[in-house]
Amino acid sequence: MTETVAAETLAVEVRELTRTFGARKALDKISFDLPAGSFLSIFGPNGAGKTTLVKVLTTLTPPSDGTAKVSGLDVVEDAVGLRERIGLISHNPLLYPDLSAEENLRFFADMYGIEDPADRVRELLIAVELDHRRLDLVHTFSRGMLQRLSIARSLLHAPEVLFLDEPYSGLDPHAVEIFDSLISQIRKDHTFVMISHDLAKGLELCTHALILARGKIVLSAPRSEIDEGEFAATYRATVGTGVA
Repeated sequence: MTETVAAETLAVEVRELTRTFGARKALDKISFDLPAGSFLSIFGPNGAGKTTLVKVLTTLTPPSDGTAKVSGLDVVEDAVGLRERIGLISHNPLLYPDLSAEENLRFFADMYGIEDPADRVRELLIAVELDHRRLDLVHTFSRGMLQRLSIARSLLHAPEVLFLDEPYSGLDPHAVEIFDSLISQIRKDHTFVMISHDLAKGLELCTHALILARGKIVLSAPRSEIDEGEFAATYRATVGTGVA
């Protein structure tokens, strides 16, 4: 990002971060900062390194070189403690299909040691409009319902930083409205990092934006400094550089 921010106010600090898979560099010495309370939208073509970046920042994939901190914790050295401070919504809902919606959330609530788990689970089921299906097995849910329950799962422990990997994928219009409403309600309490292919939605939500291509940062800036036309042109120019 272009502005200079005191380290204690940063939610994400990335320095010369590299991740290789054989001879391919999925991430190639990228560096950026994200202030706490911000909303970062990450754009780029297929194979740009977007999901790899989120996997590194959420401790799912170790970096090959460089460093990354989230909420002041190193993604390698402090991985266990960091997982208690972050949430992830990905293409995989990370739910147990043969448990009910309520049982799934109670399981994760117990893992996080949440006080009054029954109240927290009920609160979130109501928020994502699934309370009426709370006793139904998850394998009976539609894709949109699974995504909504995944959102509830990720919010159980009130994470400081919430990572969203194409969170609108599979959502019907009503589910999109629910998700947008949830983001609006909780936005002041969290930092967000979202991968998106939807420029309009990503720019609508973000305070900062970043374009990746072939593992490198093509553009990184606060939303207030972005001209949408120029940004869209830069994004379109990267699409052909991706790896399908």
